[in-house]
Amino acid sequence: MSTKRLTTAQALILYLQNQYVERDGNEQPFFAGCWGIFGHGNVAGIGQALQQYADTFRYYQTRNEQAMVHIAAAYTKMKNRLQAFACTSSIGPGATNMVTGAALATINRLPVLLLPGDIFAERLQAPVLQQLESESTQDISVNDCFKPVSRYWDRIQRPEQLITALPEALRVLTSPAQTGAVTLALPQDVQTFSYDYPAAMFEKRVWFIPRNRPDSAALRRAAEWIRSAKQPLIIAGGGVHYSEAYEALRSFAEKLGVPVGETMAGKGALPYDHRLNLGALGVTGTPGANILAREADVVIGVGTRYTDFTAASKTAFQNPNVRFVNINVAEFDAYKHAAVPLIGDARATLDELAAALEGYRTPDAYQARARDYNTEWDAEVQRIYDLEHGPLISQGEVIGVVNTLSRPQDVVMCAAGSLPGDLHKLWRTRDVKGYHLEYGYSTMGYEIAGGIGIKLAAPEREVYVMVGDGSYLMMNSEIVTAVQEGIKIIIILLDNHGYASIGGLSKSVGSDGFGTKYRYRSDSGHLDGDTLPVDYATNAASMGAYVIRANNRDELANAMLAAQQVDKPVCIVVETDRRQRVAGYESWWDVAVAEVSENPAVRQARENYEAAKAKERAFL
Repeated sequence: MSTKRLTTAQALILYLQNQYVERDGNEQPFFAGCWGIFGHGNVAGIGQALQQYADTFRYYQTRNEQAMVHIAAAYTKMKNRLQAFACTSSIGPGATNMVTGAALATINRLPVLLLPGDIFAERLQAPVLQQLESESTQDISVNDCFKPVSRYWDRIQRPEQLITALPEALRVLTSPAQTGAVTLALPQDVQTFSYDYPAAMFEKRVWFIPRNRPDSAALRRAAEWIRSAKQPLIIAGGGVHYSEAYEALRSFAEKLGVPVGETMAGKGALPYDHRLNLGALGVTGTPGANILAREADVVIGVGTRYTDFTAASKTAFQNPNVRFVNINVAEFDAYKHAAVPLIGDARATLDELAAALEGYRTPDAYQARARDYNTEWDAEVQRIYDLEHGPLISQGEVIGVVNTLSRPQDVVMCAAGSLPGDLHKLWRTRDVKGYHLEYGYSTMGYEIAGGIGIKLAAPEREVYVMVGDGSYLMMNSEIVTAVQEGIKIIIILLDNHGYASIGGLSKSVGSDGFGTKYRYRSDSGHLDGDTLPVDYATNAASMGAYVIRANNRDELANAMLAAQQVDKPVCIVVETDRRQRVAGYESWWDVAVAEVSENPAVRQARENYEAAKAKERAFL
């Protein structure tokens, strides 16, 4: 048998660059390269291998280990999980910095390969720099923290273990149902050990992404339930995007006359002005979507996992006879809410279900309600866009300016704070990939890093990174990465002097925004002094961004037009009024309120909470 003498790290990189995926006859390399920061735990192993293969497997430098995983997650999300990145770090804080990114990837079902350095396998040097010692075992390191947030985890203690570990890692990474973060912990000495690997291991391998079909009996039962429905409702989740089931969904909805509500991950599945598109559903939803969800007798979930925001903490579906039909590649999600589980690819399953429902159609009056709700909501969006609130502009107006002056094919992205909820309600999606929200983990600091990943995946699109000052301060260093790589993103930085989203939530539970404003500590001992004078524009400029300050609506519009002409990262800083908020519509979110308190506002909030909580349902 022909062999190649390689180090563990060299074999790993050579293997990765020869992995391909194919779906629907379209073939492409699976890995777009590797992001990394080097330290003593990976510089002589993975670092040397990446240098050796730099002409065929691109290395990207980043400023923060968590951020590079966010870049990788955003990239693969934009690519519908058909291409991914690897990320490498040293042992110690470099590795544990990636844990948050791993959680984000796994919760959002996004394939990312993590390659953290690890302590010496031979142990002779212990305790080494940054080693976690345990009195009960020597077979542990900080990399064990990755286990609960990884879909697959392994520690490579011998070079030949790669031969069996790597195919398993790729099996998980390319699985439509089981994908997420995959972690291969690499002891720093093992990375440098050599071995005679089978040459066949480095031949091109194509991983086929299947379009699985549901069980025929389950399909017949689902069709029976839907045929009995008077007011069915479709919930379009992220699975519509990953399956590229846009045309199948549109055809299914139009043929049957079934309205569609969109989750945060599913937004963009239909154009915003489609007559059957009710828009956002759930806690951050529109009136029409939430009213029809409350009344629905059959809910058809397509690629959704029914998070509490979608299900309004189990209060969204109030019809006493409501039943669920769930289309999902993951058996775990397909069975939720005692549903008929259609375990399969969204596009293939919608086509088969449509054929099984030939002749069925909802009443014209029901479809007319959906159309009216769509029209009424669009008028409400325009009202918020045109609010003319002042002197400081409102967040809803900022969204309106960005939406109006961006092209249909451009991408808006966000992750945390009150912006995701407002964007979910207000953004008029005109392109299936024009809306990118990370809301499975809602990670503060994802935004700028994620914007880089999106732009790498879709360089032909402008990427608008909408971020509040709280998230910006958590992880703004990747502006340097964008400058270094010549990656243009347009950052819309909303300065609202603190954590505006949680400030509003704090008020709603009776705590008056405690600890959410950026203020000096006063003589009283509390954080209630003057507002902190943070100069975000100067900060962004110091990292190489082209900066524009916008003090009102007209200046923001002019800044948008100017930013579109710049060929480097841009940061537009606009101060907003955190008190002017977009309302909630026909929905509720379960945030537990203290049962006892000396504060009358808290006691009133608890009374309201108990009344709303009585509507929660268990679907058995």
